[in-house]
Amino acid sequence: MSLIIDKSPASDFTICFTEEQEALVVKSWNSMKKNSGELGLKFFLKIFEIAPSAEKLFSFLKDSKVPLEKNPKLKSHAMAVFVMTCESAVQLRKAGKVTVRDSTLKKLGGVHYKSGVVDEHYEVTKFALLETMKEAVPEMWSPEMKNAWGQAYDQLVAAIKSEMKPSS
Repeated sequence: MSLIIDKSPASDFTICFTEEQEALVVKSWNSMKKNSGELGLKFFLKIFEIAPSAEKLFSFLKDSKVPLEKNPKLKSHAMAVFVMTCESAVQLRKAGKVTVRDSTLKKLGGVHYKSGVVDEHYEVTKFALLETMKEAVPEMWSPEMKNAWGQAYDQLVAAIKSEMKPSS
């Protein structure tokens, strides 16, 4: 087993992502990738089901009369977030860190700061993400896979939080 450890300033804690965890993430992502649009939307609908007030965090939903499941802006956003989260997880061990571009990370941090995103929002999102994945790949889902995806998500969140500050 080999571990990758990252002590860069962008992470609040050390990254230890094993080859086994990487294999679980890669295998499940390869299975989910072709349905990323549908899964991204399910993921966000699950967030809103758990925490309906989260809708207020998305400016493009504020005055929309379009049902969430038909909203093209939500579909586009949900797919982009789902793909970015999964692609970041797949690269975690190889890169030794979250591999979202610095400019994207700064933008994500700024937007999350400005929107008032707090720890509880990240926890709801993590739960919704893991449940969506469990439903997407039930035949391969396991406690180890859940742990691998959970750890990868936590690393992405730590990187986003490190950039959560007022835009300069």
